[in-house]
Amino acid sequence: MACPSQVSKELEHYIVANAPSTVYYIPDFISEAEEDYLLQQVYRAPKPKWAQLSGRRLQNWGGLPHLKGMVAEKLPDWLLKYTNKISALGAFAGKTANHVLVNEYKPGEGIMPHEDGPLYHPTVTTISLGSHTLLDFYRPISQTETDVPETEENRYLLSLLLQRRSLLILQSEMYENLLHGIRNLSEDTLTERVVNLQSAGTQPGDRLTRGTRVSLTIRHVPKVMRANLLLSRK
Repeated sequence: MACPSQVSKELEHYIVANAPSTVYYIPDFISEAEEDYLLQQVYRAPKPKWAQLSGRRLQNWGGLPHLKGMVAEKLPDWLLKYTNKISALGAFAGKTANHVLVNEYKPGEGIMPHEDGPLYHPTVTTISLGSHTLLDFYRPISQTETDVPETEENRYLLSLLLQRRSLLILQSEMYENLLHGIRNLSEDTLTERVVNLQSAGTQPGDRLTRGTRVSLTIRHVPKVMRANLLLSRK
C-alpha cells in the first residue's frame, strides 16, 4: 500500500489534513491549455470507444481489468504524459499507472456510492476537466443490526470539491474503507463538510453551477496478461 513516506516530497505539501487518511488535492495540476488539449483528444476518440451507461458515458484505455488479468493495451501518447507524471509523484508506490477511465458527466448526472474494488492498486487518481464536481464519501452499509436506518444520508461523512484542472489522489482509509459517489445535481452548495474548502479557495455557502465534466481516472492494475502470453495459451 502506498503511504505518505513513499510519495514525493512535492506531493506531501498537498495532503488534506481535515480528511481521513490519505487524501492529496492539487489545484491547477494542469494548465488551461492542457485542459483544452485533453478535452479535444477525448472528443476526437472514435464513437465505438464510448460506452453509454446509466447517468454517464465513458471510454476505457489500457485494457479491461479482469480477475484473471488485464490484457494490456498501449496507452495513447496524450494520456501517457499524465500517467507518467502522476506515477513520478509516487502515487502508486513506485509502480506506473497503466489504466485510464474517461468519464463524461453532464449537469445533473452522477454515480451511485461505490468502491473501486481489488482489481486495482489501492490508489485512485483523478484529473477533472471542464467543470467542478463534489465527490461524496459514505460509510459502507453496516454488517451488524442497528436501530438507526442505514440510509444513504445517514452514512454520508464528507465531500471533496474537485475543481477543473485539479488532481485528486485517494489512498489508505479513503480508498479502502469508504464508498464514494457523485449526486445527481446541477448546482452544489458548499458546506463545512467539504473538507478541502481552504485548499480549493472557497468557503461555506458558495454555490457552484456544474457544467459538463470529463474525469480522467488514472490507476495501476497489478495483474496484467500480455497479448502474446494469451495467444500462446490457445
